[in-house]
Amino acid sequence: MNTTKLLAASALAASLSVQSADYPPAVHHHTLDIQDVKLFYREAGPADAPTVLLLHGFAASSYMFRDLMPQLATKFHVIAPDLPGFGQTTVQNTEFRYTFDNLSAIIDAFTVAKGLNQYAIYVFDYGAPVGWRLAVNNPQKITAIVSQNGNAYEEGLSDGWADMRKAWAEPTAENRAALRHFNTADMIKWQYLEGVSDTSLIAPETYQLAFAAIERIGVEPQVDLLVDYGQNIKQYSQLHDYFRRYQPPTLAIWGDKDPFFLPAGAQAFKRDNPKAEVRFVDSGHFAIETHGNDIAQAMLAFLQQNLKQ
Repeated sequence: MNTTKLLAASALAASLSVQSADYPPAVHHHTLDIQDVKLFYREAGPADAPTVLLLHGFAASSYMFRDLMPQLATKFHVIAPDLPGFGQTTVQNTEFRYTFDNLSAIIDAFTVAKGLNQYAIYVFDYGAPVGWRLAVNNPQKITAIVSQNGNAYEEGLSDGWADMRKAWAEPTAENRAALRHFNTADMIKWQYLEGVSDTSLIAPETYQLAFAAIERIGVEPQVDLLVDYGQNIKQYSQLHDYFRRYQPPTLAIWGDKDPFFLPAGAQAFKRDNPKAEVRFVDSGHFAIETHGNDIAQAMLAFLQQNLKQ
Protein backbone atom coordinates (compact mmCIF):
# COMPACT_ATOMS: atom_id res chain seq x y z
CA MET A 1 0.00 0.00 0.00
CA ASN A 2 1.45 3.38 -0.97
CA THR A 3 1.92 6.32 1.40
CA THR A 4 -1.21 8.12 0.20
CA LYS A 5 -3.40 5.09 0.84
CA LEU A 6 -1.80 4.55 4.26
CA LEU A 7 -2.48 8.14 5.25
CA ALA A 8 -6.07 7.86 4.04
CA ALA A 9 -6.60 4.62 5.98
CA SER A 10 -5.13 6.19 9.13
CA ALA A 11 -7.34 9.24 8.76
CA LEU A 12 -10.42 7.05 8.31
CA ALA A 13 -9.56 4.95 11.37
CA ALA A 14 -9.04 8.09 13.45
CA SER A 15 -12.33 9.49 12.22
CA LEU A 16 -14.20 6.31 13.10
CA SER A 17 -12.53 6.25 16.52
CA VAL A 18 -13.66 9.81 17.26
CA GLN A 19 -17.18 9.09 16.02
CA SER A 20 -17.50 5.94 18.13
CA ALA A 21 -16.30 7.87 21.19
CA ASP A 22 -19.13 10.35 20.61
CA TYR A 23 -21.80 7.64 20.74
CA PRO A 24 -23.56 7.14 24.10
CA PRO A 25 -22.89 3.85 25.93
CA ALA A 26 -25.12 0.96 24.95
CA VAL A 27 -27.93 -0.13 27.28
CA HIS A 28 -28.18 -3.88 27.83
CA HIS A 29 -31.38 -5.76 28.73
CA HIS A 30 -31.34 -8.78 31.05
CA THR A 31 -33.39 -10.89 33.42
CA LEU A 32 -32.34 -12.43 36.72
CA ASP A 33 -34.24 -14.98 38.80
CA ILE A 34 -34.78 -13.64 42.32
CA GLN A 35 -37.00 -15.66 44.68
CA ASP A 36 -39.48 -16.86 42.02
CA VAL A 37 -39.43 -13.48 40.32
CA LYS A 38 -37.92 -13.18 36.85
CA LEU A 39 -36.66 -9.64 37.29
CA PHE A 40 -36.07 -7.64 34.13
CA TYR A 41 -33.46 -4.91 34.26
CA ARG A 42 -31.49 -2.51 32.10
CA GLU A 43 -27.77 -1.95 32.61
CA ALA A 44 -25.23 0.44 31.12
CA GLY A 45 -21.86 1.97 31.81
CA PRO A 46 -18.53 0.62 33.11
CA ALA A 47 -18.87 -2.06 35.79
CA ASP A 48 -16.02 -0.57 37.82
CA ALA A 49 -17.60 2.90 38.05
CA PRO A 50 -19.81 4.00 40.97
CA THR A 51 -23.26 2.45 40.66
CA VAL A 52 -26.56 4.30 40.39
CA LEU A 53 -29.74 2.26 40.97
CA LEU A 54 -32.80 3.73 39.22
CA LEU A 55 -36.19 2.85 40.76
CA HIS A 56 -39.31 3.70 38.77
CA GLY A 57 -42.84 4.24 40.04
CA PHE A 58 -46.51 3.61 39.32
CA ALA A 59 -47.73 3.54 35.72
CA ALA A 60 -44.14 3.20 34.53
CA SER A 61 -41.17 0.82 34.34
CA SER A 62 -37.46 1.03 33.67
CA TYR A 63 -38.52 2.26 30.21
CA MET A 64 -38.86 5.71 31.76
CA PHE A 65 -35.05 5.78 32.05
CA ARG A 66 -34.42 4.99 28.38
CA ASP A 67 -32.90 8.44 27.67
CA LEU A 68 -31.41 9.07 31.12
CA MET A 69 -29.33 5.89 31.27
CA PRO A 70 -27.04 6.59 28.28
CA GLN A 71 -26.28 10.04 29.68
CA LEU A 72 -25.45 8.78 33.17
CA ALA A 73 -23.54 5.80 31.80
CA THR A 74 -20.82 8.05 30.38
CA LYS A 75 -19.61 8.38 33.99
CA PHE A 76 -21.42 5.75 36.05
CA HIS A 77 -22.55 2.13 36.19
CA VAL A 78 -26.34 2.38 35.91
CA ILE A 79 -28.93 -0.31 36.67
CA ALA A 80 -32.71 0.01 36.37
CA PRO A 81 -34.96 -2.95 37.29
CA ASP A 82 -38.67 -3.33 36.62
CA LEU A 83 -40.39 -3.72 40.00
CA PRO A 84 -42.61 -6.79 40.51
CA GLY A 85 -45.99 -5.98 39.01
CA PHE A 86 -44.55 -3.68 36.35
CA GLY A 87 -42.96 -3.68 32.92
CA GLN A 88 -41.23 -6.86 31.78
CA THR A 89 -40.75 -8.44 35.22
CA THR A 90 -42.66 -11.69 35.74
CA VAL A 91 -43.77 -12.91 39.16
CA GLN A 92 -43.84 -16.71 38.92
CA ASN A 93 -45.15 -17.34 42.45
CA THR A 94 -48.95 -17.01 42.45
CA GLU A 95 -48.84 -16.52 46.24
CA PHE A 96 -46.67 -13.42 45.99
CA ARG A 97 -48.15 -10.54 48.00
CA TYR A 98 -47.84 -7.12 46.42
CA THR A 99 -46.64 -5.00 49.33
CA PHE A 100 -43.87 -2.46 49.47
CA ASP A 101 -42.03 -4.62 51.99
CA ASN A 102 -41.99 -7.46 49.48
CA LEU A 103 -41.02 -5.26 46.52
CA SER A 104 -38.14 -3.92 48.59
CA ALA A 105 -37.05 -7.41 49.63
CA ILE A 106 -36.86 -8.47 45.97
CA ILE A 107 -34.85 -5.39 44.97
CA ASP A 108 -32.56 -5.79 47.98
CA ALA A 109 -31.89 -9.42 47.00
CA PHE A 110 -31.30 -8.24 43.43
CA THR A 111 -28.61 -5.79 44.56
CA VAL A 112 -26.92 -8.59 46.51
CA ALA A 113 -27.07 -10.94 43.51
CA LYS A 114 -25.51 -8.21 41.34
CA GLY A 115 -22.77 -7.60 43.91
CA LEU A 116 -23.75 -3.99 44.57
CA ASN A 117 -22.03 -3.27 47.86
CA GLN A 118 -22.51 0.48 47.51
CA TYR A 119 -24.78 2.45 45.24
CA ALA A 120 -26.61 5.72 44.80
CA ILE A 121 -30.37 5.62 44.32
CA TYR A 122 -32.70 7.59 42.05
CA VAL A 123 -36.25 7.19 43.33
CA PHE A 124 -39.50 8.19 41.68
CA ASP A 125 -43.05 7.69 42.97
CA TYR A 126 -43.33 4.02 44.12
CA GLY A 127 -39.58 3.71 43.73
CA ALA A 128 -39.25 6.02 46.74
CA PRO A 129 -40.71 3.73 49.43
CA VAL A 130 -38.69 0.88 47.92
CA GLY A 131 -35.52 2.95 48.03
CA TRP A 132 -36.27 4.27 51.52
CA ARG A 133 -36.42 0.73 52.87
CA LEU A 134 -33.10 -0.08 51.21
CA ALA A 135 -31.55 2.99 52.82
CA VAL A 136 -32.96 2.44 56.31
CA ASN A 137 -31.99 -1.25 56.31
CA ASN A 138 -28.60 -0.82 54.61
CA PRO A 139 -27.40 2.72 55.40
CA GLN A 140 -23.77 1.80 54.72
CA LYS A 141 -24.60 0.91 51.12
CA ILE A 142 -26.27 4.17 50.08
CA THR A 143 -23.80 6.69 48.65
CA ALA A 144 -26.27 9.37 47.51
CA ILE A 145 -29.97 9.96 46.89
CA VAL A 146 -31.78 11.62 43.99
CA SER A 147 -35.53 11.95 44.47
CA GLN A 148 -37.57 12.96 41.45
CA ASN A 149 -41.11 13.36 42.75
CA GLY A 150 -40.43 10.61 45.26
CA ASN A 151 -42.21 11.53 48.46
CA ALA A 152 -40.77 11.16 51.98
CA TYR A 153 -42.95 13.54 54.03
CA GLU A 154 -46.67 13.52 54.65
CA GLU A 155 -47.15 17.18 53.74
CA GLY A 156 -46.10 16.22 50.22
CA LEU A 157 -49.32 14.24 49.72
CA SER A 158 -52.04 16.20 47.90
CA ASP A 159 -55.82 15.86 48.14
CA GLY A 160 -55.50 13.43 45.21
CA TRP A 161 -54.79 10.75 47.81
CA ALA A 162 -58.27 11.00 49.35
CA ASP A 163 -59.54 7.72 47.89
CA MET A 164 -56.40 5.93 49.03
CA ARG A 165 -56.63 7.36 52.54
CA LYS A 166 -60.18 6.05 52.76
CA ALA A 167 -59.00 2.57 51.75
CA TRP A 168 -56.09 2.73 54.22
CA ALA A 169 -58.52 3.42 57.05
CA GLU A 170 -61.09 0.86 55.87
CA PRO A 171 -59.81 -1.60 53.24
CA THR A 172 -63.29 -2.84 52.39
CA ALA A 173 -64.20 -4.38 49.04
CA GLU A 174 -66.05 -1.18 48.15
CA ASN A 175 -63.09 1.06 48.99
CA ARG A 176 -60.72 -1.24 47.12
CA ALA A 177 -62.98 -1.17 44.07
CA ALA A 178 -62.90 2.64 44.11
CA LEU A 179 -59.15 2.51 43.46
CA ARG A 180 -59.43 0.55 40.24
CA HIS A 181 -60.07 3.71 38.21
CA PHE A 182 -56.48 4.83 38.79
CA ASN A 183 -55.48 1.98 36.43
CA THR A 184 -57.70 2.90 33.47
CA ALA A 185 -56.11 4.02 30.20
CA ASP A 186 -57.61 7.52 30.50
CA MET A 187 -56.43 7.99 34.09
CA ILE A 188 -52.90 6.83 33.35
CA LYS A 189 -52.71 9.18 30.38
CA TRP A 190 -53.97 12.01 32.58
CA GLN A 191 -51.20 11.35 35.10
CA TYR A 192 -48.62 11.79 32.36
CA LEU A 193 -50.16 14.96 30.93
CA GLU A 194 -51.46 16.82 33.99
CA GLY A 195 -49.35 19.85 34.84
CA VAL A 196 -47.43 19.75 31.56
CA SER A 197 -47.52 23.04 29.65
CA ASP A 198 -46.55 21.45 26.32
CA THR A 199 -48.13 18.00 26.17
CA SER A 200 -46.63 17.36 22.72
CA LEU A 201 -43.41 16.53 24.60
CA ILE A 202 -45.03 13.41 26.09
CA ALA A 203 -44.56 10.38 23.83
CA PRO A 204 -47.81 8.38 23.74
CA GLU A 205 -45.88 5.12 24.11
CA THR A 206 -45.16 6.04 27.73
CA TYR A 207 -48.72 5.76 29.00
CA GLN A 208 -49.71 3.15 26.41
CA LEU A 209 -46.97 0.76 27.54
CA ALA A 210 -47.82 1.37 31.19
CA PHE A 211 -51.47 0.50 30.57
CA ALA A 212 -50.53 -2.53 28.47
CA ALA A 213 -48.46 -3.88 31.37
CA ILE A 214 -51.40 -3.47 33.75
CA GLU A 215 -53.66 -5.26 31.28
CA ARG A 216 -51.15 -8.10 31.00
CA ILE A 217 -50.27 -8.44 34.70
CA GLY A 218 -53.64 -7.52 36.19
CA VAL A 219 -55.25 -4.69 38.12
CA GLU A 220 -55.39 -6.41 41.51
CA PRO A 221 -51.63 -6.15 42.20
CA GLN A 222 -51.92 -2.42 41.57
CA VAL A 223 -54.89 -2.10 43.93
CA ASP A 224 -52.94 -4.08 46.55
CA LEU A 225 -50.08 -1.58 46.33
CA LEU A 226 -52.38 1.43 46.52
CA VAL A 227 -53.93 0.01 49.69
CA ASP A 228 -50.52 -0.87 51.12
CA TYR A 229 -49.10 2.60 50.45
CA GLY A 230 -50.39 3.73 53.83
CA GLN A 231 -47.74 1.52 55.44
CA ASN A 232 -45.07 3.72 53.86
CA ILE A 233 -46.31 6.76 55.77
CA LYS A 234 -46.15 4.82 59.03
CA GLN A 235 -42.44 4.25 58.34
CA TYR A 236 -41.62 7.90 57.64
CA SER A 237 -40.31 8.46 61.19
CA GLN A 238 -37.65 5.77 60.66
CA LEU A 239 -36.70 7.36 57.36
CA HIS A 240 -36.38 10.81 58.93
CA ASP A 241 -34.15 9.34 61.64
CA TYR A 242 -31.99 7.91 58.86
CA PHE A 243 -31.75 11.33 57.16
CA ARG A 244 -30.79 13.03 60.40
CA ARG A 245 -28.21 10.44 61.41
CA TYR A 246 -26.47 9.77 58.10
CA GLN A 247 -27.06 13.03 56.18
CA PRO A 248 -26.75 11.31 52.78
CA PRO A 249 -25.98 13.62 49.86
CA THR A 250 -29.47 14.35 48.53
CA LEU A 251 -30.90 16.03 45.46
CA ALA A 252 -34.67 16.49 45.30
CA ILE A 253 -35.63 17.54 41.78
CA TRP A 254 -39.37 17.93 41.35
CA GLY A 255 -42.00 18.63 38.75
CA ASP A 256 -43.69 21.48 40.60
CA LYS A 257 -47.15 20.84 39.15
CA ASP A 258 -47.39 17.22 40.25
CA PRO A 259 -51.06 16.51 41.10
CA PHE A 260 -50.09 13.92 43.74
CA PHE A 261 -46.77 14.97 45.30
CA LEU A 262 -46.67 18.65 46.20
CA PRO A 263 -43.61 20.94 46.17
CA ALA A 264 -43.80 21.04 49.97
CA GLY A 265 -42.73 17.40 49.94
CA ALA A 266 -39.50 18.36 48.15
CA GLN A 267 -38.75 21.28 50.46
CA ALA A 268 -39.28 19.01 53.48
CA PHE A 269 -36.07 17.09 52.75
CA LYS A 270 -34.12 20.06 54.14
CA ARG A 271 -35.78 19.68 57.53
CA ASP A 272 -33.86 16.54 58.45
CA ASN A 273 -31.00 16.95 55.98
CA PRO A 274 -30.21 20.70 55.77
CA LYS A 275 -27.60 20.19 53.04
CA ALA A 276 -30.14 18.59 50.69
CA GLU A 277 -30.41 20.35 47.32
CA VAL A 278 -33.95 21.13 46.17
CA ARG A 279 -34.77 22.09 42.60
CA PHE A 280 -37.99 22.46 40.64
CA VAL A 281 -38.83 22.16 36.97
CA ASP A 282 -41.98 23.39 35.25
CA SER A 283 -43.67 20.03 34.81
CA GLY A 284 -45.98 17.45 36.32
CA HIS A 285 -45.50 14.05 37.92
CA PHE A 286 -43.47 12.53 35.08
CA ALA A 287 -41.01 15.41 34.89
CA ILE A 288 -38.36 13.19 33.33
CA GLU A 289 -40.48 13.00 30.16
CA THR A 290 -40.42 16.78 29.63
CA HIS A 291 -37.21 17.83 31.39
CA GLY A 292 -35.06 14.74 30.99
CA ASN A 293 -31.97 16.64 29.87
CA ASP A 294 -32.25 19.11 32.74
CA ILE A 295 -32.58 16.24 35.22
CA ALA A 296 -29.68 14.35 33.65
CA GLN A 297 -27.35 17.36 33.79
CA ALA A 298 -28.33 18.12 37.39
CA MET A 299 -27.74 14.49 38.34
CA LEU A 300 -24.36 14.29 36.61
CA ALA A 301 -23.14 17.41 38.41
CA PHE A 302 -24.51 16.22 41.75
CA LEU A 303 -23.19 12.66 41.45
CA GLN A 304 -19.74 13.68 40.22
CA GLN A 305 -19.46 16.03 43.18
CA ASN A 306 -20.54 13.42 45.74
CA LEU A 307 -19.41 10.03 44.46
CA LYS A 308 -15.83 8.82 44.38
CA GLN A 309 -14.65 8.05 40.86
